[in-house]
Amino acid sequence: MGDGDPSQYVRERSVDGRRDVSYPPAPEPLGIPVYDNHTHLEIEDGPSTGSGTVDGLSLDEQLERALAVGVHGVVQAGGDIDSSRWSAWAARSHPRVLAAVAIHPNEAPAYEQAGELDAAIAVIDELAAEPRVRAIGETGLDFFRTEADGIPAQIRSFEAHIALAKKHGIAMQIHDRDAHDAVLETLLRVGAPDKTVFHCFSGDADMARIAADRGYYLSFAGNVTFKNAQNLRDALAVTPLDRILVETDAPFLTPAPYRGRPNAPYLIPVTLRFLATELSMDADELAAQVAANTLEVYGAFED
Repeated sequence: MGDGDPSQYVRERSVDGRRDVSYPPAPEPLGIPVYDNHTHLEIEDGPSTGSGTVDGLSLDEQLERALAVGVHGVVQAGGDIDSSRWSAWAARSHPRVLAAVAIHPNEAPAYEQAGELDAAIAVIDELAAEPRVRAIGETGLDFFRTEADGIPAQIRSFEAHIALAKKHGIAMQIHDRDAHDAVLETLLRVGAPDKTVFHCFSGDADMARIAADRGYYLSFAGNVTFKNAQNLRDALAVTPLDRILVETDAPFLTPAPYRGRPNAPYLIPVTLRFLATELSMDADELAAQVAANTLEVYGAFED
């Protein structure tokens, strides 16, 4: 994977081609501060350069927008070597950023084919030792985009990332697409890290019960608001309050009524208020619980 060739991860997660590239209006600020459990602020109109600009906004501007509506910190997630290095840099540079670092499951087969998967995992190991890197992620399995011949590389990479989370005593953020049974089987077979998070949870109520029974956390993103996502709302309904996290997965999965426009951490209040309504809870009460859950998983944002 040459330095001049943007990775599959960056290409697939490009922001090009949106019909409306303007940011939605800022929501009413939350009464209780919360955190964005998973975001990708490195993504620009092309490969990450480390310049700190995101969709025309600096990282500082993104964080200030979030702070203005009660989002006091973000967990910036990586998916390849470049984005993981960027994530670690952002966490070192900003007291409201913590980092997650990993090789995304869709990247693992390409690294394996190039004979570079072990070296890439070694880079993640090195980054994971940094004090503000608090999670291995996003890692996991994705059977939607990967052909059968790439699945062994995904599984090998996933198992190696699980081992890194245990080695460094930090959380793990799981990417799971069309691979629910295989992800759960892998976690049971090799043993999950103490703090395991299903990023952008995509299962149903039955899977949510299994995950919660095993002590995993379920992180809900803006797609829980989509009309065709009843399975996510059913999962939310059976998830214990102390297992719920909230995220943007920005710049993707922008919550209704802004679906299709760019997402950002300052839109967390839209999703959180939707979750509170679904749970028949006061938004401040849910925000306090979600904030406590986030700090339990990742530790304090500001040292």
